[in-house]
Amino acid sequence: MPNLIYVILGAAIGASGRYLVGGWVSRLVGTPFPWGTLAVNLAGCFAIGLAWGVADRTLWAPALRVFLFVGVLGAFTTFSSFGLETLHLVRDGELRQALGYVLGSNLAGFALVWLGMALARA
Repeated sequence: MPNLIYVILGAAIGASGRYLVGGWVSRLVGTPFPWGTLAVNLAGCFAIGLAWGVADRTLWAPALRVFLFVGVLGAFTTFSSFGLETLHLVRDGELRQALGYVLGSNLAGFALVWLGMALARA
């Protein structure tokens, strides 16, 4: 149960950051393209790469890892987790799995958003 508390606390920070940063970028640019979401996703990918690289070389408590990786960054953008997991597959020589993960997540994700919207409209 203590790990869940760390996730909840981190998620409050991450979700708030996503809302603030994404909204700020969208207002700043003011175009229909989702620049705010793109900015959040890219910032999250950089942050998780940097944090994982530091955590991999040092001794971070498991609670800190859960708080940061699952809570803060997971709520800021799950795209960062997707990027990290894909990188791990590539690093481990699992190129087929990495490609399947990228294609499956994106193509199936898009198709399921479309299906959900189609069902909601029916």
